[in-house]
Amino acid sequence: MAAAEEEPEKEQEPGSRGPTVYSPRGDQRAAEAARQGSIWPPGPPPPGDPGQCRRSASRPQEDSSGRRGVRLEVIRARVKDSAVVTDCSLWPLRSEIEGSCGTEPNKSMDMGNQHPSISRLQEIQKEVKNIEQQVIAFSGLSDDKNYKKLERILTKQLFEIDSVDTEGKGDIQQARKRAAQDTERLLKELEQNANHPHRIEIENIFKEAQSLVKEEIAPLCSGDNRVTDEFEEAIQDVILRLTHVKTGGKISLRKARYHTLTRICAVQEIIEDSMKRQPSLPLSEDAHPSVSKINSVMCEVNKARGTLIALLMGVNNSETCKHLSCVLSGLIADLDALDVCGRTEIRNYRKEVVEDINKLLKYLDLEEEADSTHAFDLGQNQSILKIEGVLKKMREVKNELLKAQNPSDLYLGSKTELQSLIGQLDEVDLGKNPCIREARRRAVIEVQTLITFIDLKEALEKRNQGVAEEHPSHKSIWSVLGSLSEIQREVLSFDGNRTDKNYIRLEELLTKQLLALDAVDPQGEEECKAARKQAVKLAQNILSYLDLKSDEWEY
Repeated sequence: MAAAEEEPEKEQEPGSRGPTVYSPRGDQRAAEAARQGSIWPPGPPPPGDPGQCRRSASRPQEDSSGRRGVRLEVIRARVKDSAVVTDCSLWPLRSEIEGSCGTEPNKSMDMGNQHPSISRLQEIQKEVKNIEQQVIAFSGLSDDKNYKKLERILTKQLFEIDSVDTEGKGDIQQARKRAAQDTERLLKELEQNANHPHRIEIENIFKEAQSLVKEEIAPLCSGDNRVTDEFEEAIQDVILRLTHVKTGGKISLRKARYHTLTRICAVQEIIEDSMKRQPSLPLSEDAHPSVSKINSVMCEVNKARGTLIALLMGVNNSETCKHLSCVLSGLIADLDALDVCGRTEIRNYRKEVVEDINKLLKYLDLEEEADSTHAFDLGQNQSILKIEGVLKKMREVKNELLKAQNPSDLYLGSKTELQSLIGQLDEVDLGKNPCIREARRRAVIEVQTLITFIDLKEALEKRNQGVAEEHPSHKSIWSVLGSLSEIQREVLSFDGNRTDKNYIRLEELLTKQLLALDAVDPQGEEECKAARKQAVKLAQNILSYLDLKSDEWEY
């Protein structure tokens, strides 16, 4: 072994076919060449390179062993640290391997070597992401300009995605597929927002309001502020129907409903204000020369009121909000330029006319208000939160009453607390919002129904304590009232919709009690007639309350 270790190294002679002997010097030279980047290409040297030929002649085996050494060095480096590759020519291969394996490539490498197709797809996705919120909040119809604009942008992006060349690479194909799916999803959502059944329902109700305004618009535009009672009732019915349109929490439907309600309620307010609050004057034109100018401005304001109503309802195509705003602002400027000579009555007259103009200008900003989230999303409205707080307390009182073993002990305290809740609901700020008004109305009905339930229970218990001789009709009415009390208890606990079997059963029971009351013969007794009338009203109120609880109304 010692002799073998001391034996000098023998290098293979040129042209020899003997076994290859390991050469440490060759391995060191190969490693040094790898570090310096002077890796000799495989194969014979190119013709015309005498230097290379001389090197090959002088060291014939260093070429072969050097290449093997380089490969060993590369393999060792990759095994030692897979994140560091010695040979720069292997970067593209590593990128493809990492992409196919789903691993996240080095970010510094991606910045310089990302495939152009991937970069283009990322740019397209960014452009699509920028309009995503516009699509989600779109509340118009398919014939709106904004709908066509968004549809055109998304369709263009789909064509751009389709034109990206994948070069047959799986990662690029997957990226293109994801980009196309995201864009198609937004296109589908845009179409659903514009053609949703409840959106169509909102539009149909608005068209009814438009037809009502068209019938009354001629006298309004001429300065005559008088409208019929039928028109006021029809507008109120339209508003009530709009408040009952279900949105399912969908932003586009909430926005569309609020936008339509805002316009119709504005028309209602403008008409009511013009009928109830006319300026306390006009003064006589003999009082001062400026009075004549104020009177003429007031006539223009009355005409502008009718024009504004037509604009809000979309029945006037010859006028624009911008032009009307300029006209009203010009009237204010004319009034400000008047010299009232310090006369208080003329100054007050001018002030009232200016206030009327400013009210009309406020309605021209409804478009911007309808686009703000706080306006149409009532979930965070302070008035709604207050109503929800009252309803929560009412439910606590109701559950305590229905579960109590001896509820008669709780009647007095419960009624006092419920009366205080009615007072809290009266203090809720409606903000001229019909949805808040409807929410308060329903909350008041909830509380009052529970109070009625307690009153009926107290009356039945008092009657059972001592019953004197009474008319047979009275006895029949009290019997129905006892049944109504038990049915009302079930209605208070009911929590479902109109498709539930329990709803159908309760509705049938209440109908039977109404028929039983109709069969009662008062025999000319006025007290019996009054008692039967009250019992019928109670049964109808319970039936209305059952419908209210099952109609799935939302803000």
